[in-house]
Amino acid sequence: MSDREKILAALMDVLGEEGCGVSCEEATIFRDADGWKMVLEGFMEPWELGHTLEEAKASIREYAGMGFGLS
Repeated sequence: MSDREKILAALMDVLGEEGCGVSCEEATIFRDADGWKMVLEGFMEPWELGHTLEEAKASIREYAGMGFGLS
């Protein structure tokens, strides 16, 4: 499993199938010079996730906990 697939799996684990829906299935996860980023349907800008896989997973949990459209 690639790191991208692991981040998508973490997104599904945190939100579950009901919370994720189409947004997670069509999520764009990519890595650039600034680290991992995620773009979900309906959001204009990518969300910064961090430089490592563990930072990305922690960011997803944090965003979901704050209710930033993830739940």
